[in-house]
Amino acid sequence: MDPVIIVGAGPVGLTLALALARQEVPCVVLDEGPGKDEPRPARTVVLREDTAALLERLTGVTLDEYGARWAGWRSMRRKQVMREVLFEDTGEPTPLHIAQHELTHALRAALAGERLVEIAVNSRLDSLEQEPSGITAHTRGPAGTWWRGSYLVGCDGPRSTVRKLQDIRFPGRTAVERHAVAALRADLPWDDVALLHRQPPWRTGGPSAGEITARPLPEGTWRLDWLLPPGKDLVTPDVLLTLVRETLAGWTGGPTPPYDLLDTGVHTVHHRLARRWRADRVFLAGDAAHLLGALGTHGLDEGLRDADNLAWKLALAWHHGPHEALLNSYQTERRALVAARLRAADQTLPLLRGGGGLRSRLPVPGRGHDALLMDGHLGQGPVGAPGAYDASPLTPQGLEGAVPVGTAPGAPVADVVVTAEDGTFVPLRNRLGRGALLVVLIAPGTGVWARRHWVSAGIMPRLAAAVAALPRPAELLVAEEYPGAAAHTVLLIRPDGHLVTALNGVRPADLRAAAETVLGGPANPDAGSGAGAGTESEAEAEAETVSP
Repeated sequence: MDPVIIVGAGPVGLTLALALARQEVPCVVLDEGPGKDEPRPARTVVLREDTAALLERLTGVTLDEYGARWAGWRSMRRKQVMREVLFEDTGEPTPLHIAQHELTHALRAALAGERLVEIAVNSRLDSLEQEPSGITAHTRGPAGTWWRGSYLVGCDGPRSTVRKLQDIRFPGRTAVERHAVAALRADLPWDDVALLHRQPPWRTGGPSAGEITARPLPEGTWRLDWLLPPGKDLVTPDVLLTLVRETLAGWTGGPTPPYDLLDTGVHTVHHRLARRWRADRVFLAGDAAHLLGALGTHGLDEGLRDADNLAWKLALAWHHGPHEALLNSYQTERRALVAARLRAADQTLPLLRGGGGLRSRLPVPGRGHDALLMDGHLGQGPVGAPGAYDASPLTPQGLEGAVPVGTAPGAPVADVVVTAEDGTFVPLRNRLGRGALLVVLIAPGTGVWARRHWVSAGIMPRLAAAVAALPRPAELLVAEEYPGAAAHTVLLIRPDGHLVTALNGVRPADLRAAAETVLGGPANPDAGSGAGAGTESEAEAEAETVSP
């Protein structure tokens, strides 16, 4: 079968290539650039716990070597500290702040020795043709040629050529926020704690003219963002230097301290959502499918979740034949979740920036300005949390043995320690992304005995037989405990780490029914091009708005 063609060699495209290769799917990455990224210290991303773990699992490196983990979060208004969180005390996940060129470097290094991935540099897509048996793409440039593939994924950014060639509209809002940005090295009065400073006392004007964010990077480097007033006023070098000097002087309480300015820029946030994310054998992911990033959120997080969601579904279709319900579920799950994030941000933004009637009109009543801004920056609440596929067509219904646990069906599972089939103790997340379903038995006390002592005892033989009878390979794991789960609860988990269901004991019929549902039903070899049966039409998507 022909490889999967990935258009775009940014973090999302490279992550998708690695995820497919780990599931034995060959792919070609069309990179319109020379194969390396220019260092830009001011172009950074903040990764949440799940996306950082995904990248570390795929690359095999510890990203802490390239970025910085925040020790805490502080929110100030004028001279008053409104909120302060130290992650070591609370046990909350610590965001990872990393320069984007460092991230792509780690991904490219992991791909360098990957036999199933070809990266074609200086290859810009200019046309594509779909057929019942596959897809053909043409690139121009020094390496211009025709490429044959089974599927094609557009990870080619906000101005996506793939999206335009498929005539998919990209509505939304332009310039939702604008920030002046600087990366600099300086000694600030706090170490490794991110800061949001609203209405600092040394500045004048309304709230939208006085919000500064400082995020730590390695080696004493910081990224500073200044929220700019609405409008298109030019941010000149002199204006940016004035912002840097007055901010550093204000924070240190004296004259401007020494600093080393490394990089500057202007970051404009747009909110957009593609009408369709699938057109037959063509898919969109990352910034080609959506743009978001207001209130401290980062669009790359969602782009990486796109890649994680799509990879196992494409791998299943590539190895076992078209699964239309499974492939359609990529758009159903991911687009709905991102649309909800955009709606939450669009409802919150004018109230946070303009004041007036806040607590009665916010999507989360009772949470004030600082709490909602913290949600966005720390990846919490409706504005920032990863979200769950609670309305997914892959969620089984009517299972007699289904029981509630601490994770709702469709939500990301907790990263508990499990015993693998070889007897080793590993984090659950380490077993994800291999294309196989995971079946986890909750069995207190098993951790104190070697696996050979209990693998053939109690309910294990019956459960092992039920797992072996599933329609696709699955890995059987055992955990001492799981939040909200009683002893002998059986969890079924998707390859991307979302819970399918929890069963109260060994129930072979329920387990098989759940597995068949999450796999999209039997493969349909007569599906041809995969014309997107069940895919949302342009007319249906028209009814959904990004803004309230």
